[in-house]
Order: sequence, then C-alpha cells, then structure tokens
Amino acid sequence: MRAFIFPGQGSQAVGMGKALAKASNVARELFEEVNDALGQDLGRLMAEGPQEDLTLTENAQPAIMANAMATLRVCGISVEKADFVAGHSLGEYSALCAAETFDIATTARLLKLRGRAMQAAVPVGEGAMAALLGLGLEAAQAVAEEAAQGEVCTVANDNDPSQVVVSGHKGAVERSLEIAKAKGAKRALLLPVSAPFHCPLMQPAADAMEQALGEAEVKPPLVTLYANVTAAPADDPAEIRRLLVEQVTGMVRWRESVAAMAEAGVTHFVEFGGKVLGPMVKRIAPDARTTSLVTMDDIEVLVKEV
Repeated sequence: MRAFIFPGQGSQAVGMGKALAKASNVARELFEEVNDALGQDLGRLMAEGPQEDLTLTENAQPAIMANAMATLRVCGISVEKADFVAGHSLGEYSALCAAETFDIATTARLLKLRGRAMQAAVPVGEGAMAALLGLGLEAAQAVAEEAAQGEVCTVANDNDPSQVVVSGHKGAVERSLEIAKAKGAKRALLLPVSAPFHCPLMQPAADAMEQALGEAEVKPPLVTLYANVTAAPADDPAEIRRLLVEQVTGMVRWRESVAAMAEAGVTHFVEFGGKVLGPMVKRIAPDARTTSLVTMDDIEVLVKEV
C-alpha cells in the first residue's frame, strides 16, 4: 500500500519549480493556472525570489502547494495509485487538491487567504514557535503547560518521536526553552516564523477560513485523507470543511497520522515537492520505504516503478 504526502511551510526556497517549468509544459501550465487564480506572478517569485517575499506566509503557502502539485502532474501518475493522501499543515490542502476535493484555483485562493489571515491574527513580535528536540509529546505538553503562566503555550506540531513544536505568546514560548532543557531536551530553539501557528491565538484566522470554506465547493476526495487534527481517515466533504477549520488552531498530529497509515498497511510513502517529510516518516515507521520527489531525476525514477 502507498500514501502520497505533501510538505508544509518551511519547504519553500527560491528556485522551487524552476527546473520543472523548464522541462515540462504540464508544470508551466499549472503555474500559470495558479498565477491567474491569484492575480500575481507567483511562478516568477518562486523561481527568482526575493527570498523575503517568497517567505511571506501568504506567498509561501500557495507556492508550496503549486510546487507539490506540479511535481505530481509531471509524474503523470493518477492519485488513485495511492491508498491514502495526507499533508503537513498547509500540505493538507495540497493533498486534498491532489485528491480533487478542490481544484487548483480554489486551493491557491484558499491558501492565499489562509496565509494572510494567519499572519494578521497576531501582531508581529507577540507570538513565537519553538522546536523541542528529544522530548516526546507528553513531556512537551508538560513543558508547554509549565511555561504558559497565564499566557498561551501549546503543542502545535507533533512531528515525530524526536521533534515536537510549541506555539503561543512569545514570552511563554521563550520560557519553554529553558524548561525543556531542564526536562532533558537535546535542543530547544525558536523557529524563524512570522506568527504562532496552530494554537488558540489563531482563532481569527480559523473564523476567516470557516467563512471561506463554507463558500468553496468541496468534493469527496478520490483517495481517503488522513486528517491532521484527528490522525484518522476523512472522506465526507462536510467533515473535511470542519477539520480544515479546526486545523488552524489545532495540533498537527503528524506522528500519529503516519503511524496510523503504517498500521493500516502503508509500506511506501511518496512525498511530492519536498524532502522534509520523508525523514520524519522514517523516524516514525522505520520499516516503511520513503521516496521524496523534487527534481526531474527523482520523478523519472518513480515513474519507472509505478
């Protein structure tokens, strides 16, 4: 059994998609479709930068999706070759686009709005996120609770057995660093992000997405989604809408999602448009095979196998 998986924010880089666009009409057409949907030349920003503009959340989110979808399309492989799809945070939208729950234009517009709303939810400098390395979920939750001291500090991402991310008010997240080290974390470091994602401070963004998703057409996915906030299968359009809203403030349960897919029989995880999730998968399900697709050479190797 096989799962197609899609990376989240942080996988953006100037030059992304450039080689695909040069080599493939299919990729160029997809980037043009995204440009038309957004009314901006996102493809050029992806290819040429500047990095500070590409890193803006409202640009990074649709760019990462576009790169992942271009990679999938260049492969020429039907999503129905997969048994499940899943994505990390914004990658969940890429997964749903791959499964034809949303079309490309709708996905791009939703992610542009999501990026803007998440950035606007908390004034710059008031929030933060930190990676706690070497602590499991329960220990990280205890760190977050101790660090909160009346402010918000919660687990945002349970990425793999060795990496948990906390999010919330800047002061609380900074306190979590020393507490984590005292509890045995190998490392604890602030992340270079512009807002505290996946915590209760994102409620204004969740409200914005609830309205946008309520107006969007949501089709049943061609392939079952493993959802971030439940680490469980989802196929019903109304449930998918609800889960995407909850995801804005909720924890990304990536470790549990991968473990659940492996338990369901998945032995091969294929990552489209990044090389971020593959290493996480190997730490969660060591016996699983992982393939990460970024270059044309990567794609050619997979196409010969499938």
